[in-house]
Parts: sequence; C-alpha cells; structure tokens
Amino acid sequence: MKTLLPLLAATLLALAGCGQKAADDTHLSVAATAVPHAEILNVVKPLLARDGIILDIKVFADYVQPNQQVAQKQIDVNYFQTEPYLDQFNRERGTHLVTVVGVHIEPFGAYSHKYKSIAELPDGASVVIPNDPSNNSRALLLLAKNGLITLADPNDRLATLKDITANPKNLKFREMEAAMLPRVLGEVDLALINTNYALAAKLDPVKDALLIEGKDSPYVNFLVSRDDNRDDPRVQKLAKALTSPEVKAFIQSHYQGAVLPAF
Repeated sequence: MKTLLPLLAATLLALAGCGQKAADDTHLSVAATAVPHAEILNVVKPLLARDGIILDIKVFADYVQPNQQVAQKQIDVNYFQTEPYLDQFNRERGTHLVTVVGVHIEPFGAYSHKYKSIAELPDGASVVIPNDPSNNSRALLLLAKNGLITLADPNDRLATLKDITANPKNLKFREMEAAMLPRVLGEVDLALINTNYALAAKLDPVKDALLIEGKDSPYVNFLVSRDDNRDDPRVQKLAKALTSPEVKAFIQSHYQGAVLPAF
C-alpha cells in the first residue's frame, strides 16, 4: 500500500497536468472595448466553438489596460486599437505587441449638441479632443482636412496642438481621456469622438457627426497579440473568424456604415 500511494499521487498529478494543458489549448482570452469590438467578438464566439475553442471576452472601458494585460500575459490577445495607437503605446511603454490582422474601420467623427453644421461653429468655440497621442493627431487631421485648422504637415499621424500653424476660428482646445468625451458633449461646442465611444453613447456617426472620416481612413482596428503567441493556432483561428463572411455581413448590416469591414 505504501508503494502504491506515491504512484497514485504521481498519476493524479500527471492527469491534472494533462487536464490543464487541454484547458489551455481550448481557451483563448481577448480584451476588448464594448462597442463594437465585444459585439463583433460575440458573433465570432460560436464560430470558434465549432473549432473547439472557448473565447473568453473581457470588456474594458479604457485603452491602456487591454495592452498592459496582454503584455503581462494576463490576457492572450486584444481587439480595440489602430496601428498608429499601438506603435505609440509600444514606444512609450517599452512593450512589443504586434498586429495579427486588420478587421474594421471606425470612421472618426466630430459631434455637437449645440450646432447642426460646422458652418455654425462660432469664433472661439470650445473643442475637446482625445489626449492619447494617436487619437489626438487623428482629431487634428480631421479638422485640418475640413479647413478648420492648418497643420505644419497635414499628413503627420503624430501631429500635436503645437503643430497648428493657422486657427482662423480661434478654436479653444482641451484634451481629455477618449472615454470621457461623450460625457462632456453637452458642455462644449464640438467634441472629436472615437466611434466605439460614440456608439456606446447612442450617437449615430453616419447621421450625427458634423465631420467624419471617409472610407479611405488608414485607421484600421487590429487584432493584437504578443510576438510569442502571434502564431498560436488559437490566435490564428480567431484571426480567420474575425475576417470571415459572417463577420463582414454582421458589420455591414448591424452598423449601417458607422463601422466598415477592412477585409
């Protein structure tokens, strides 16, 4: 009996190890913002289940934690950001996250509860824009493209307020966290809002935006991983599912132009 006990314990440990490995091989965690990313992932969930993969969707309200938790290996991948934002994040935080596949475009827009057109915007109007470098520049580029300001380089994806060379309407800029912008929309004259936060706030980018990026926007939203798990079969299956005909049909029918497939 004394001889059997160590053997039994070893066998149980081996079985537990096999069970853990199996669980790891069938589960995949993904960080996302609620709209539209988590909604799109919920469409993908049953597609992955057919391949024996259980998708664990973790929803975040900010743009920092999803990257940090993937970098720290607390979450496998994330789906919420554009490549310019990722590049800036990697530079500033010393992370080495990589893009896996481009999925959709969210045309960035300018909104107002006070005015029905940009032409009505008064001299000295208050304007809020995102404070993260990528979306900050994106807001300025949209304003420059529509003649509200002039930038030293109208194609600089890292332009800042310091790069404004002309401001004919004397716009008064304030920078805020992107998630906060819909909440202050009623307090300012104009707010430049990411589409995921606009949709979550029940704004319709197609109908409500006074200015909006075109279909040629280079700001594609990517599935992102670490370099060490980019080729993981589970990650590649998620990438394939995110660019499937089912997802394209869902994006086109559900968002009606507010979100566009990038594949």
